[in-house]
Amino acid sequence: MQISPVDTQNYLLLAATLFCTGMLGVLVRRNALVVFMSIELMLNAANLTFLAAARERLDATGHLAALFVIAVAAAEAAIGLAIVIAVFRNRGTVNVEDIRTMKY
Repeated sequence: MQISPVDTQNYLLLAATLFCTGMLGVLVRRNALVVFMSIELMLNAANLTFLAAARERLDATGHLAALFVIAVAAAEAAIGLAIVIAVFRNRGTVNVEDIRTMKY
């Protein structure tokens, strides 16, 4: 039994589903940590799109773009988590609705 190769459309459909799920999480959820996780999901969907395009074209340009997105996601996670911890220490909540401005 031979395994058939996966088409590029399937990768793109999965990436679109992941991106829409992340966008829904950003728009609907109120917890800042869930919003950051949803943003990470959207960045992973972008990575999957880059890698699917690189697979289709048989070149390494998509891999370089995906590596750059991974670096940006790591920096975003570190800085975002530091901001969330600082806001929680000052205000006692990570609810996005309660944190409207950065001043008291």
